[in-house]
Amino acid sequence: MAVQISPSLLSADFADLGGAARSVPSADWLHVDVMDNHFVPNLTIGLPVVEALARAAAQPLDCHLMIDDPDQWAPAYVEAGASSVTFHVEAARAPVRLARELRTAHARAGMALRPTTAIEPYAELLPELDMLLVMTVEPGFGGQQFLDLCLPKIRRARALIADSGAELWLQVDGGVSAETIERCADAGADVFVAGSAVFGADDPEAAIADLRQLATSACAH
Repeated sequence: MAVQISPSLLSADFADLGGAARSVPSADWLHVDVMDNHFVPNLTIGLPVVEALARAAAQPLDCHLMIDDPDQWAPAYVEAGASSVTFHVEAARAPVRLARELRTAHARAGMALRPTTAIEPYAELLPELDMLLVMTVEPGFGGQQFLDLCLPKIRRARALIADSGAELWLQVDGGVSAETIERCADAGADVFVAGSAVFGADDPEAAIADLRQLATSACAH
């Protein structure tokens, strides 16, 4: 699969999210971090903002729900306009049922793991998913330093995906930059969430192009 870059709006100007979306027309997705100040110690945006973004943005929305009780709330984000919804397995009561519900609503179903959550116990769930997200920082805040200790986990996840036979995207989120993206791609990731590396750059479009080239070269090797 071709490399995909999903800039995180968590690092954009919240007073002009529509402008942020327009500043990155080459982005494959817009990554929207939804936090509830319960599952993670931060509060960001919710359904009304996602609805507004879906109307304003040309790119599809990739919503990452860092919230309690995603079983109840995740389907509403599809209704709000998200094309991909990722829930945390640590918070979900019935992850298989939730993934199937998201797919039935014609959205991509993603499952996220904190850095310390092992992938192996969830290997049998992989065919129920469209994307697996391996967090490379502790979820909750942007601008954190990439955790190299997650690289072996990315490799194990890629191996499990191959063994499952599922056509599953492997996303990484946290500290992804020009300095770290090649390591992630070499480990097996193919979808990359980048926040400050894109929206903190003088030219966000050029930053996306650089990240895409670095990841593509690493994947080719």
